[in-house]
Amino acid sequence: MDLRALAMGLLFALIWSSAFTSARIIVEAAPPIMALSLRFFISGVMGVGIALALGQNFRLSRVQWASVLIFGVCQNALYLGLNFIAMQTVEASLAAIIASTMPLLVATASWLVFRERLPGLGILGLIVGFAGVALIMAQRFSGGADMVGVVLCLVGSVALTVATLAVKGASSDGANLMMIVGLQLLVGSIALAPFAAMFETYAVTWSPSLVVAFVYTTLMPGLFATFLWFRLVGRIGATRAATFHFLNPFFGVAIAAVLLSEALTWIDAVGVTIIAAGILAVQMARQSPRPET
Repeated sequence: MDLRALAMGLLFALIWSSAFTSARIIVEAAPPIMALSLRFFISGVMGVGIALALGQNFRLSRVQWASVLIFGVCQNALYLGLNFIAMQTVEASLAAIIASTMPLLVATASWLVFRERLPGLGILGLIVGFAGVALIMAQRFSGGADMVGVVLCLVGSVALTVATLAVKGASSDGANLMMIVGLQLLVGSIALAPFAAMFETYAVTWSPSLVVAFVYTTLMPGLFATFLWFRLVGRIGATRAATFHFLNPFFGVAIAAVLLSEALTWIDAVGVTIIAAGILAVQMARQSPRPET
């Protein structure tokens, strides 16, 4: 992994983790699905506009179109949509911790579904990582965490796993990359809009913090981080790119604690460390050279 990929991965993890805090601010003041659909629409229009200005076009391959649809629905509409709903009752730090299980889920799916070889270190990492999640979940549930919200976050993480496994085909080269980013954001907006219209009413408590959070999440996690993720996956592959998600619980918990004053217990700290260790073990095992036969 080169230094540019490392810098891209660290920046992506920081921006992505901060999205949980900005999302928490938004859903406390506005309808979550309506706000998210609007965010995707604005980001998507900006992305397509930038792509056209760069000379990119709508001529994508079948694989790229399929990846745009899958990523738009799974990552945007399902993963982020379910997280926005959940964070009405679930703390940003807990949502970030649950989202950090994505690399573990990617490795599990690759091993069990796609029959990818996983050495003993990787299997141990899966066990350790999920044990860390269980430790935090037990502590949070005993403290009154909302079960429905947690389940929504977990289902969202599964959807993010599907999106991660599907995105490689869309980012295998640099052609039309910003166009792909803009289109998958618009797919997410279109997918969410009917649900916002059917189940939500316009009721917004305006404040400077809401405006700042919405603008930030639209430009940074919404557009820039998505573009960065596509570039990262295209540069080093989905497996290596997923490694950087081990930083999400650290960054996510820290940002929520600083900006939202969310409580952090020693069990959370231990659990996050265990999860990170499990993710690193899995990624190290998956990147190790295969023995010659």
